[in-house]
Amino acid sequence: MHDVTSALEYWPSPPPWGWTADDMDRLPSDGPNGEPDFFEHVELIDGALVFMSPQKRFHERVIRGLTNSLNDQVPDDLAALLEMDVKLGHRMRPCPDVLVIDAAAADDMDRTFYTPAEVHLVVEVVSPESEERDRKLKPARYAEAGIAHFWRVEESDGRPVVYVYELDPATATYALTGIHHGKLSVPVPFPIDIDLDDLPR
Repeated sequence: MHDVTSALEYWPSPPPWGWTADDMDRLPSDGPNGEPDFFEHVELIDGALVFMSPQKRFHERVIRGLTNSLNDQVPDDLAALLEMDVKLGHRMRPCPDVLVIDAAAADDMDRTFYTPAEVHLVVEVVSPESEERDRKLKPARYAEAGIAHFWRVEESDGRPVVYVYELDPATATYALTGIHHGKLSVPVPFPIDIDLDDLPR
């Protein structure tokens, strides 16, 4: 096992062996030059550390509103969380904006990530700097890992539009099942009805 502290000596280039999903739990709180909370908002995409830009108010409102709405409707065996990692493989550990997981996994307060088998829905809210990742790269990885449901949220005139996808197990890819403006009503992964124009805060 490689020491993540020694890996930081190679910063800003990745270490020769590349970053791994397990390295994420050993990152220091400060950056290589003492920057406070440097690694607070980072995810691992195909072995590369990706630093997330500061959230816009729209992004924060949507992820919090969706999380609250989902938690109002989830069955007892599920729970909705925001911004927790999913370990998809040795070099893949994204941090979805919202996810629905097994309630038993959510009850473990020591967890820093969840496995695809524990995840029923992932939601990514697209921002200008994350378009390529949220529209193509990350959905493909979620599908390959077998996560059954994926939502992509885009902004249109200050309002959220939700693109709903369901996994086709024969191809391990997502199929678009609907584009939702104003209201979102779907039967899976459980019955969900959300007023997108009046998300809880």
